[in-house]
Amino acid sequence: MNLPGKPRPSLESDHFHVIVIGGGINGVAIARECARAGRRTLLVEQLDFAAGTTSRSTRIIHGGLRYLEQGDLAQVRESLRERQRLVRERPHLVRPVEFLLALDGSSRRSALAVRAGLWLYRKMGGRLRGGMVSSEKATLERLLDEGRRFSVFSFEDAQCEFPERLVAEWLTEMIAAGGVARNHTQVLAIEVQRGRAVAARLRDSFGGQEERVEATWTINATGPWADRVCGASGISTAHPMIGGVRGSHIVLPKFAGAPEAAVYTEAVDRRPIFIVPWNEQVLVGTTEVPDEDDPAKARPSGEEMGYLWRSFQRLFPTAPVREADVLHAFAGVRPLPHSRKADPLAISRRHYFHDHAEDGAQGMISVIGGKLTTAASLARECAAKIGIAGSDAPESAIVSQDGLQTALDRAAAQVVERGKVSPETAHGIVEWYGEKALDIAQIACKHAEMRAALCPHTNHIVAEAVHALQRECAVTLADVLLRRVPVGLGVCWSQACSREAAGRIAAAVGWDEKRTARQLEEFEMEYSFFLPRRS
Repeated sequence: MNLPGKPRPSLESDHFHVIVIGGGINGVAIARECARAGRRTLLVEQLDFAAGTTSRSTRIIHGGLRYLEQGDLAQVRESLRERQRLVRERPHLVRPVEFLLALDGSSRRSALAVRAGLWLYRKMGGRLRGGMVSSEKATLERLLDEGRRFSVFSFEDAQCEFPERLVAEWLTEMIAAGGVARNHTQVLAIEVQRGRAVAARLRDSFGGQEERVEATWTINATGPWADRVCGASGISTAHPMIGGVRGSHIVLPKFAGAPEAAVYTEAVDRRPIFIVPWNEQVLVGTTEVPDEDDPAKARPSGEEMGYLWRSFQRLFPTAPVREADVLHAFAGVRPLPHSRKADPLAISRRHYFHDHAEDGAQGMISVIGGKLTTAASLARECAAKIGIAGSDAPESAIVSQDGLQTALDRAAAQVVERGKVSPETAHGIVEWYGEKALDIAQIACKHAEMRAALCPHTNHIVAEAVHALQRECAVTLADVLLRRVPVGLGVCWSQACSREAAGRIAAAVGWDEKRTARQLEEFEMEYSFFLPRRS
């Protein structure tokens, strides 16, 4: 088990075919693709896997109606293809969701154009679950501002409530294929010799030891940190690769009468925004503000939070929530391509690869752009660029969406029997772990303390935390409670919940009192920075 203070096996002078720097969804997807192709692969992340931009997204898997409006059919086609693939391959994590497009009479988008666009969108994307009849339009229409005339259109996309769990699954598949993963490890610099990137110098964030690791290929998949990695390595590009754009969200409590469908609408300034049911809460976002500062310090501004609240209230003026009810706000920096365009909306959302051979660092490639929906296709393209032939054929589906509930019920029954847990706990485990749920059951059955709830408000149990520490590269309490077993993102979570979870996990894995206190303190610091409350 990898824990702070316990040295990990040395990588000094080791050689890998590929080193991937950056453990967001794109970096993990690339490392997984390379490892499964039989290449010796090292994945390095300065913080924790999925702790950056990935965890600060709107958590939807969509084709991008906005891209269609901009005429970028190639981007829409790729996104819709990957949406279908994820729904088919990861149905426990990526699920079809009804979306309602709500436009008032002052919108510049005509009803005729919207209907034509949605027809094309459905034609290009196909059906996710055998057709859909809207059951939420009437609910939404009752909440809308009665003083304005709205047109409401129904369409279908998908949601991944916890992309952190998707990253954890891909991470374990990468390791199972022979890859090596190191989180909480900083890349100090890429070493360049005779015009070629040959090695990376690493520093373990806990022990402080430094190592030099050689590589045939180095992939810079650090997202908004990409230019900083090059700068620290003395690799100069003709112009900045990244034009950081901060996206902020607010989280509201789920309110009486709230529609179960996601809503795609216009903000107070006519920008498109989403209002999405998420984790028994309501997620409102996002903003688009140029941000060239340290991505690790990205926080939502008061202006952004006010903008999102006003946009929500403009649509739902009678909703029984007040601005003071905002639970949290969070922000992340999108790694969009550097552009001189003043409007972030006009910047392309396509990803591309910058080959640093022209910068005197052959064998190094930086990944620019990318999003949740297209991470797997980005990974296949990146692997192909360095001569690794992958397969574009979809993996076998675990189960079809039509039979998903039956399959979940069957799997939950097995977890109940083998893990000696309640049906509610079993269902929660199956919905987060899919086929791996029986691994949790195997841990749970060993001792009653493994079956204890992490806090009084959740059905998720200590065995999941132990599994995260043993098999999913979790190192800290925050790694566990915010990303592997993300109960800390729930509406109930409080300092009392943190203390209870820390105590129960500590007892199960043998942390002493001092270590537990340090872990708890660091968790609270990370939690309050990631999810600050509106002041």
